[in-house]
Amino acid sequence: MTREELFPVLAEKFRHVIEEHHLLDEEVKIQCRALSPQEAIGETKRKDYPILGGKEVMIQAEFDGGIGQAFTSTPSAFRGTLREVLDLDIISNPHDRSIFIAALNAVMRKLGLCGRSIHCRDGGPEECAVKAADMLMKTYGNVKIAQIGFQPALLERLSEKFEMRLLDINPELVGKTRFGVEILDGVKAYEDTVLHWAELILCTGSTLSNATIADYINLDKEVLFYGTTAAGAAALLGLKRLCYGL
Repeated sequence: MTREELFPVLAEKFRHVIEEHHLLDEEVKIQCRALSPQEAIGETKRKDYPILGGKEVMIQAEFDGGIGQAFTSTPSAFRGTLREVLDLDIISNPHDRSIFIAALNAVMRKLGLCGRSIHCRDGGPEECAVKAADMLMKTYGNVKIAQIGFQPALLERLSEKFEMRLLDINPELVGKTRFGVEILDGVKAYEDTVLHWAELILCTGSTLSNATIADYINLDKEVLFYGTTAAGAAALLGLKRLCYGL
């Protein structure tokens, strides 16, 4: 599946939700703003989360009390109607895509169609990693896991229990070793690691923001999307999630 195939399907499913709830023509205001690292994840003991280094930021959309967040490296501020959100160019414009994702998460959260659209804070990421490692071992056993996207707490806990490979597209991370696991090039190592080596894929929802999510849909093996970014899209597309957010 390509991004040109995936994103129109996602937009059409979102349009159907909006029309079904008679929201398309209402003057609904959505505000998106970039959150500071402290607003996004609070005070954490470890300081190696990507958001703390400024490589990604979190934007937050608010829709009638519903909150949706999205990690992105292309943040934008926005205020407008849901009709305008649906008119955004989410295939080729990454700034439009980040707005769409945050808005999607906020609306779906408000309507009760998805949960865990708000990132956990303070000690939450560490607790999440422990829960995730335990759950994966109980559910899947001692499988080989490919983690897509560097989330340090998750990698540390998983590497204690599983044989791991980690893929990332950040050139500043590729080639480095974290917790005994070398960070591989997310493009060059994709075929060998994802298609041939891994038995389970644990993929960051941020792949929705950078449009590489299309590479992790319809694989012939289990794929779990972790984090809050893919909350709404996972619900609409029937994707499995692993998230202990709020």
